[in-house]
Amino acid sequence: MNQYAIREIQADEWAKVKELRLAALADPAAPVAFLESPAEAAAQPDSFWQRRTEGGAVGRGARQFIAEAADGRWVGSVTVLVESAGTSGIFDEEIPVDQGHLVGVFVRPEQRGSGLTERLFQAALDWAWSLEGPALERVRLFVHEDNARAGAFYRRFGFVASGVTVPMPGDSGAKEFEYLIARP
Repeated sequence: MNQYAIREIQADEWAKVKELRLAALADPAAPVAFLESPAEAAAQPDSFWQRRTEGGAVGRGARQFIAEAADGRWVGSVTVLVESAGTSGIFDEEIPVDQGHLVGVFVRPEQRGSGLTERLFQAALDWAWSLEGPALERVRLFVHEDNARAGAFYRRFGFVASGVTVPMPGDSGAKEFEYLIARP
């Protein structure tokens, strides 16, 4: 597992960000893991990927972490979005406290179960807890009701179901469950 470096993306790495996102959206689990289709992502111009990558590499609003193999291949990713109290979240819900929101969790199939996801999550949480002015009270994520493998991982990692559910956009009747982890 040490053959992978866990690090923050750099603003000029947009082509690799795009490639990894398209790989994630092509995964068989993508329909219950992401709110975007492969066609939607592939249709975005390079300028979209450049802005997205810059947003995940600098500033306080978001940070994307990747797992990079010794040969430079990216094999996993997670992004932390910072949500401020009183704003609206991605499901149009009111954000009650300053918090982080983990999104875009993906590890290539051949690395699943290897401990790489734990390392990515730890880097993301370490960054979230290091923020000041104001400090984040908690970090959350959502999991689709049919994504039992992800839900089990989040619970093992220390996330707890909050009891909040939201409808899955574009999937009539499906729900997303919120999981939280409090600041240590």
